[in-house]
Amino acid sequence: MAATLTPLAVATLALLDETPRHPYELHQVMRQRATDRVVKVRPGSLYHTVDRLHRDGLIVPTGTDRAGNRPERTTYAITPAGLEALSAALAAMISAPVNEFPTLPLALSEAHHLPRETVLDLLRDRLGRLGAELDTLRSAVTHVTAKQLPARYWADMTYQIEVYEAESRWIAAFVDRIESGEVTW
Repeated sequence: MAATLTPLAVATLALLDETPRHPYELHQVMRQRATDRVVKVRPGSLYHTVDRLHRDGLIVPTGTDRAGNRPERTTYAITPAGLEALSAALAAMISAPVNEFPTLPLALSEAHHLPRETVLDLLRDRLGRLGAELDTLRSAVTHVTAKQLPARYWADMTYQIEVYEAESRWIAAFVDRIESGEVTW
């Protein structure tokens, strides 16, 4: 069995579990479904991932076609080993918390190197950006709800809303604590 799957490999195998696809189509579907909100998706990385999954026996080519002057496109399908690897990776990702080393805690631990007003401005800017992200996610939830898409397909959006709301509350409270003098600079 292959080594631990990257998030992009998990997303790729999950799409191939639905139906065989070629890498260009995988990229298009990931963009349409906004998978790039939870996984770093770049065409070059995706093609490399497909090559690695093929090399590791987790996917197999099922055919090649060419449309007009476009380059040949090889379609891939997930193998039984790929299904097993996908299931194992998803189970591990869901069950075990992992410190993914987000950059904000590091920045906060070293923010004292910046002037107080700069930190306040940056935190307020982050709050605005989080608000915009929340608006986008809430709109997406409204969209998929209107389509009556089962919640299991968009649970990631509601999770991310909760995370951004919690982060926003914490940042707003921290800004208040700095402004009140409770947190000295």
